[in-house]
Amino acid sequence: MTARDSAPDKTTHHRVLIVDDEESMRLYLARILATVLKVEVTLAGTCEQALRLARNYAYDAILLDLLMPGVGGFEVLREIRRASPNIATPVIIVSVLSDQATRDRCMRLGANAYVVKPIERNSLVATVKAQMAGRSKPKTRGK
Repeated sequence: MTARDSAPDKTTHHRVLIVDDEESMRLYLARILATVLKVEVTLAGTCEQALRLARNYAYDAILLDLLMPGVGGFEVLREIRRASPNIATPVIIVSVLSDQATRDRCMRLGANAYVVKPIERNSLVATVKAQMAGRSKPKTRGK
């Protein structure tokens, strides 16, 4: 498994940024994606860390929790879509919030998919795989 709390490795083909304030959830998602999809995973435990990474590195997909301390997941999504190398990167919301109003808000802000916790492994893998389909290797900017 490749999971890191720092900048992505520039040599792999597919990179996924996982943003969640719960370490156990970050590691669980990372283990699934790295094992099943063989992607490199970068982990962010805070909104600020997520924004810094999203502004400096391109990813093939971003998994984003909504309920996080600080600016929160909605603002992270808004900023990613506003100006970053990930402006067109698929963003998959991973949240305990299951109401339609929240889903609709996320889609209006630019989310590509929505997965409700607790996560069903096969559904997560299928969603991430579908969202990454057809994407070429991102160009890394920054460090």
